[in-house]
Amino acid sequence: MERNLYQNDADFVANISSAPRQKPAYRSIVLGVLVAVVGVAALITGVFVQIPIVGILGFVVMFAGVLLAITPGRGRGAAKMFQPAEDAPKDRGAKPDFMDRLGERWDKRQDGEH
Repeated sequence: MERNLYQNDADFVANISSAPRQKPAYRSIVLGVLVAVVGVAALITGVFVQIPIVGILGFVVMFAGVLLAITPGRGRGAAKMFQPAEDAPKDRGAKPDFMDRLGERWDKRQDGEH
């Protein structure tokens, strides 16, 4: 299956292996952590004053804060990962990397060569 992927979708494999790493969205992380802390405080307050709706709302706010902190910002993520990079070389170059050499060895082994 991997060999078929390399043969049929070589451009896709090259784009995935050379995909640039995204910077973390520090603003979203900080805002998400602050919202989560407020949610935890509301949850504890709801338990302390024995008002279930305050605790439930605190949990929801805490959960929303965590989601805000861990999700990528707009214009990032999986959709951008599958777009071809403008500065990615079309040719892999003369020196194959570790995965290319491993793939060549696998192909030779599958063809009966050693």
